[in-house]
Amino acid sequence: MNVEIWTDIVCPWCGIGDHRLTQAVARFEAEGGEPVEVVHRSFQLDARAGAPRPVREVLREKYGMDDARLAAMTRQVEGIAAADGLVPYVSGDNLIGNTGLVHQMLQMANSKGLGDTAWAMASRAHFGEQRSIFDVESVVALGAQIGLDAAELREALAAGRYAAAVDEDCREAAALGCTGVPFVVINRKVGVAGAQSVDTLVRALRSV
Repeated sequence: MNVEIWTDIVCPWCGIGDHRLTQAVARFEAEGGEPVEVVHRSFQLDARAGAPRPVREVLREKYGMDDARLAAMTRQVEGIAAADGLVPYVSGDNLIGNTGLVHQMLQMANSKGLGDTAWAMASRAHFGEQRSIFDVESVVALGAQIGLDAAELREALAAGRYAAAVDEDCREAAALGCTGVPFVVINRKVGVAGAQSVDTLVRALRSV
């Protein structure tokens, strides 16, 4: 069974959704379901984003949220993450910026069979460790930690070698009807939008 999941690293619901998908696949296989191959796909929520800025600042400008609403939203997301075992998970006091470089690194990881590890570690770096994922040196350091060759990755980023793969994933998501992430597609038959519960994801796997 083939399962694809489209995410953006700076999307807090994506980290939760990816974590839940991992749990759902493990449960499905443990209950006798067929082996599942999970493929991570790139999705940029804002491909035109510039230099990193505080999340709260961006949300104030984009949605007109005041401090009280921002605090409530942050508590909700972080509380859900904690209930799922993702601790720490900082969604309101970190930075947000252009994710093009980190997605190129993730595409390189995919090509070398390191996709699952790379996506999980990139999410943990952003939400769990509040590390930068927006500049070349930070992305190279993260890639090296995952197991990629630092010199090869730096050269690939400079040449934009994996930029087309990122763009193709985004176009494919749109063609499948994806308007937001996380977005899960099972065998190109069933789509599941949003960070659904583990139970919901298991039911979707069984249905296929």
